[in-house]
Amino acid sequence: MSKKVLIVGGVAGGASAAARARRLDENAQIIVFERGPYISFANCGLPYHIGGEIELRSALLLQTPESFKKRFNVDIRIKSEVLSIDKKAKTVTVHNIAADTEYTESYDALILSPGAGPLIPPIAGVRNHLTYALRNVPDMDAIIASIEINKPKHATVCGGGFIGLEMAEALRHRKIKVTIVELGPQVMASVDIEIANVLHDELEQHDVELKLGKALQGIAPSAPADKSLILTLNDGSVVETNLLIMAVGVKPETSLAVQAGLEIGELGGIKVNAFMQSSDPAIYAVGDAIEDPDFVTGDAIFVPLAGPANRQGRLAANNIFGAKETYKKTQGTAICKVFELAIASTGLNEKTLLRKAISYEKVYVHASSHAGYYPGAHPVTLKLLFDPATGLILGAQAVGKEGVDKRIDVISVAQRAGLTVYDLQDLELCYAPPFGSARDVVNQAGLVASNVMKGDEVIFHSEDLESLSDKQILVDVRSELEVDNTGMIHGAINIPVDDIRANLCKLDQNKEILIYCQVGVRGHVASRLLTNLGYKVKNLSGGFKTWKLATR
Repeated sequence: MSKKVLIVGGVAGGASAAARARRLDENAQIIVFERGPYISFANCGLPYHIGGEIELRSALLLQTPESFKKRFNVDIRIKSEVLSIDKKAKTVTVHNIAADTEYTESYDALILSPGAGPLIPPIAGVRNHLTYALRNVPDMDAIIASIEINKPKHATVCGGGFIGLEMAEALRHRKIKVTIVELGPQVMASVDIEIANVLHDELEQHDVELKLGKALQGIAPSAPADKSLILTLNDGSVVETNLLIMAVGVKPETSLAVQAGLEIGELGGIKVNAFMQSSDPAIYAVGDAIEDPDFVTGDAIFVPLAGPANRQGRLAANNIFGAKETYKKTQGTAICKVFELAIASTGLNEKTLLRKAISYEKVYVHASSHAGYYPGAHPVTLKLLFDPATGLILGAQAVGKEGVDKRIDVISVAQRAGLTVYDLQDLELCYAPPFGSARDVVNQAGLVASNVMKGDEVIFHSEDLESLSDKQILVDVRSELEVDNTGMIHGAINIPVDDIRANLCKLDQNKEILIYCQVGVRGHVASRLLTNLGYKVKNLSGGFKTWKLATR
């Protein structure tokens, strides 16, 4: 007998589950309930339509109920809200919003894919005609309508995550002045601050005002005819703005799961097992509403990304129709475009490793996106985090104008495959001058980390410079011209790398020599030279450039 599968929610998880279910069983009855008017849309593309990069609104509508029905013979019911679940009877109660009627529908298997909703803090005055969040197509339409009607001169974006940054860029493309208010010390919390500082510079170069470490505390009352809002921040400062975008984060939509008595995890998402089953084995849950297991630690994490949601939707459908496949955990691999830059990461960041007391080491590489002698090469900054005992990859972050995506993708695959930093140095990657270097950025990171693992180089980091002792000598091995142009780290002496042999008398062999150059390469040369002469030497990973980013 054919199964009857109900799916609550479309877009990434629900739509992929529906399509996969049909491909597995032509006779199954598959019904998708979607509260909104659109079953499958490119929610990641919404900011780009607001900013004008994606010109056609229709390009965001990936499937209509009619096209989905024609292709997959799936019963798509838009404007249909599932109100409750009766686990014992295996039925759901549905509200047909258009007809304002209710009915019940039975199921053999139920997939919950309700997604996550925007988190709106309980701030006085936040419900007004000039404040918006961005989750779906109607939200996008409302923001565009507000811009076209009110013609704002200034907008405030509350939150510096993916949506906040993409919205800031979109609004600048429309020639609107933008202020980002972010409670944390940096934007893009998924990376560490020295990497985020590259973004801070990029945002400010594009006239985006940053108010970091600040929070929206209140909004003065406004009338529908008003074209501006008065915002009060937690430091007492005031911002007058014509448009407010709330992008402080999202929270899993779990109201149905809670009503049904399904187990909710420690982070507030639906708890599922490796087969995507909730605490009721007939009810599966996927996407932004669930808690994922972290790839490195196995701990519960909340990662609202389209890639995991798509994989989970497919996996749930497979298991409903007889498979016993397990979800292979989430790395959180992600990328964001911010004006001319891309910033990407995979695995754990340093903040998380510190918080969880996980032993780690880190190295930095500053290299070119492709061969420097070929026109158009741009800097790429890469941070690699690894286990100092095993060399296993814990995480990576990169920022630059081009080539960031492929480097993080390669490291993401290496991490999932259980490769170590030793393997990174041996990866055979595509090379031609327009595309890369004979020794790619990833290879370089592997080589540096392998040197550290083998003891061929001892490194130190920017934070170690906060507590220099009289038993250490800090040496800048850059050229005199470089030092004249950029200055030195306080307390350093300058001996260019090519002059070290002639200046050994300046280096007390009874003291520890701390070496740095611009990015770490010449520092390595100097470190090896002095180490071979019997000095105790450490090299600053990432050099002066990383120190500047870390101490911005």
